[in-house]
Order: sequence, then C-alpha cells, then structure tokens
Amino acid sequence: MHFSLRIALASLATHKLRAALAMLGVFLGALALTGVQHMSLAMVRKAEAEVEKLGPNLFMARAGQIRFRRAGVGVGADPHTFTLHDAAALASGMPSARTAAPFASRNMPVRVGDTKVLCQMVGTVPAYQQVRSFRPEFGRFFTEQENEESAKVCVLGRTVAERLFRRPEAALGREVYFFRAALRVVGVMEAKGADIAGTDQDEQVFVPLATAMRRLGNQDYISGVYLELAPGADPEAAKDTAAAILRARHNIGPGAKDDFAVLTAKDTIQLQKQALDLVGVLGLISSTVSFAVGGLGILSIMILLVRARRLEIGVRRAVGARRSDIMLQFVFEAGLLSGTGGLAGVAASLALVSVVYALGGFPPTYHPLVITGTLAGSAALGLAAGAYPAWQASRLDILTVLRNQE
Repeated sequence: MHFSLRIALASLATHKLRAALAMLGVFLGALALTGVQHMSLAMVRKAEAEVEKLGPNLFMARAGQIRFRRAGVGVGADPHTFTLHDAAALASGMPSARTAAPFASRNMPVRVGDTKVLCQMVGTVPAYQQVRSFRPEFGRFFTEQENEESAKVCVLGRTVAERLFRRPEAALGREVYFFRAALRVVGVMEAKGADIAGTDQDEQVFVPLATAMRRLGNQDYISGVYLELAPGADPEAAKDTAAAILRARHNIGPGAKDDFAVLTAKDTIQLQKQALDLVGVLGLISSTVSFAVGGLGILSIMILLVRARRLEIGVRRAVGARRSDIMLQFVFEAGLLSGTGGLAGVAASLALVSVVYALGGFPPTYHPLVITGTLAGSAALGLAAGAYPAWQASRLDILTVLRNQE
C-alpha cells in the first residue's frame, strides 16, 4: 500500500496541470458548500443575537402583511387601517401585555442647512425606550407632556446625528427640518445597529407620536404597536388573542385575509431562517453540481491515465505486482486528486468567510461537522470516480500490453 501511494504521488507530481484541472470541479464544490453553509449559520447566529436588541419579551402588531425583502424581513403596503384605538384595545385586551408603545413610521428627509439625510421618522411615545431597550446616549428622550402637546422636539439616531452635525453631542439644542417643520433636538440615541428586520436603527429620528400624526403626517392612522409581554407569557396565546381582537375591530370575516401582522422577535428570526434555508438549499444544489462535474472530470482523467500508462502497468505486473496493487495505485491517485481539491476548496472558503465575518460584523462561526463532512465527501467522491478506471487497469492482460509495445 505504501509503495502504491508513492507511485500515485509521483504520477500526480509529473502531470501537475492535468491534476489541477481534474481537481477544479471538486475545489469549486467544496468552496461553495463550505462557504454557503458557514454563512447561513453565521447569519442565523447574528439573527439570534439581534433578539436582545429588539427588547425583552417583545411583541409587535402592525398594519400590512409580512414579506421578504433583500435586507431582511419587511411588510407589504400599509393599508392605513391601524389606529390608536386598535393599539389601546390590544394593550387592554391582552392579559400578558405590560407596556405598549404605538408608533407611526415613514421615510422622509431631514435637513440642516444644505445638508440633507434620508431617514426613517418614527413617531412614538416615551415607553418606546423600555419596550425596545433603546435609550439616548446624549440628552434625553421626549416626555409624555411633550407628546400630549405635539411639541416640536426630536431625538436623532446616532448615524443621523453624525451626518448632520459630525459630533453627536453637537446636535443637542439645534434645529432640524422635516420639509418646512423645524424640530429642536433634545437627544441622540445610543448606537444600536440594524435590527432583525434589516432596519438601521441608527438612521431613525424619533418624534412624539402626536407631533408625527398632526404636524408632520396629518394622519389618523399609525403603523402599529410594540408591546412588552409579561415574563413567561405564552407568545402563541398572545398572538391568537391579538389576532382575534384586530379581526373583530377591522370587521374581517371568516376566511378573509388579515390586513395586519402579529409576531414576536422569535417569529421574525424564524422568517429569516426560512429565507436562509432557501439559500442553503440553492448552495447545496450548486455545490452538488460542481462535485458531480469534478467527479466526472476525475473519472475521465483516470480513464485516460490508464490508457496512457498501459506499459507501466504491464511492467509492474510482469515484475510481480498484483492486481490489487494496481487497483490501489489508481484508487489512491483518484482519492488524492479529489481530496486535495476538497482540502483546497475548504481552506479557501474558510479564508473568504473569515473576511466576510470581519467586514460584515457577523459572529465567527466555524462548524467542524461541515468541514469534516466536506473533506470526507471530497475524498469519497474521488474513490468512487477512480474505482472503475482502477478496475480497468487491474484487468489489463500483461502479454497483450507488452506485445503491443514492441
């Protein structure tokens, strides 16, 4: 066996280009499989970590239906049917609800002088800080009295403050403009990053809900309500209760489609996992195709090698090599081709995902089972692809081979 392995290594070293081309398909398959699986795992872990940013025991009911979008989980068109009375009915009608924070959001530009920044304006109430675990780093949040008076005040997200004033603390006491409406900055929120839905919370501007509805939006509807559930509350029971309340208030008959969505932070993670599962399946398909191409490449290369090395095989048989020795030699060559390609693909994939982890802020995730499984699969593919050529080589007739070489 040791001698057969040495011959296999010598043969591959002699035909480097041919060996590299044979390994290419396996390399690409291992690269795709390892990379996609590791990125999917890292994204799931990041999603789970984002639960903490959404607030403890968070529950959300909002207008529109949930859909997927490229940046994460989003909602469809807002039907403008969700009202403050709906939010109050949920807060009073759900036994597990402890704190409610209705909100109205829309994308609009905020301006200081000639500097304009597109942001998400969020009208809400002071309880938003508690429900979403999100508080000012500089200054303060607006008060309940300021909300009741529709005060012209706002709290900037960290990124918005930096873009408008460079230094976040410099924003305090200054005025920003939503179109022609001037609002005084009373606080700057702590850096929070993107939430599980893909919304960058540092690019939001928070204003009193009454101010958003009367002064900025001239509307009588809201986008939805965040609710903090009691510790240990059953989220499924809360969803059923909320859905029943909203269907009754919106006069939605049996079998009719909801014009709202109710979900918890874990539901949002589950939605993202479903999207990631699809990505994983597509990655598995692409890597399987690459592995199949690589296996066929190794098979064809090994068949050509058997034909090109008939004399070598005949000489080895003539000096005492057994058929099993010939088979081992060619099986080793095929296994080395595939295993080396798989090893190179896994190494390149881990290097690439490490760079993506660092640049994208993903938690470093390396799954030993994925790595070892890919390596084992690569080697097994080579052994399977080399079995038939090895069998062919072992069945060559010594006298016929030597006679044809004369």
